[in-house]
Amino acid sequence: MILTCPSCSTHYFADDSTIGESGRTVKCAACGHSWFVQPSSLAEDKPAAPAHEVYREKLREQRRERSRFAAVFSWVLIGGIFAAGTFAAFMFRNDVVKVWPQSAAAYRLAGLEVNRFGLDFADIERARTFNDTIPVVTVTGRAINVARTTVETPGVRVDLRDEKGKVVASRFAFVTPGSLEPGAAGQFGVVVEPAPVESFEIVVSFVDRSAVPNEPPAEDPPAEETALPEIPAEDLN
Repeated sequence: MILTCPSCSTHYFADDSTIGESGRTVKCAACGHSWFVQPSSLAEDKPAAPAHEVYREKLREQRRERSRFAAVFSWVLIGGIFAAGTFAAFMFRNDVVKVWPQSAAAYRLAGLEVNRFGLDFADIERARTFNDTIPVVTVTGRAINVARTTVETPGVRVDLRDEKGKVVASRFAFVTPGSLEPGAAGQFGVVVEPAPVESFEIVVSFVDRSAVPNEPPAEDPPAEETALPEIPAEDLN
């Protein structure tokens, strides 16, 4: 007998004995569609379906195939967009934090370091001198552009803290020049006069240029900070 796939209309030749007396389910090798085949004796007695019903069934099957393809394509597209967004958020996290500073906390929770200024401190030096009898602490150093693009240099905040971590003095300065090419370095210098006798630790941090006040603030420094080695109390008293 001749078998015709109702899905793709592929024709097959099959021996009646392979179908059996009660019929069997066969699968199209071309499209994978399965259907039940009756024995030739019964199939001859069964009237053929009207041509319009066959046509409608083909249309319905085509619509089902398109719906399945659209669903698969949608999931693949959404997955690709999510993967691309995750990769971009990881690779350009410093740029993301620069535009959206609040995201820094989320990156830290994920164990990722962020640097929204694109700069690192280097060659930090400190010195204690006296102006007559007034103690003076001087902090100098360099700021290196570790980003992939030119960055505008920020301000620098220097805090003196006591043994309990309380800020006892703060001073500000700017990194010069005003912008740095990738790999270039700028300089800064901060003078704290008078330096409180209870000063124990120096903390240096980058701040936005707009955050540099005329007078030193009393609040604690921002999160982006680099702590220098502790200065022994006897060196500052």
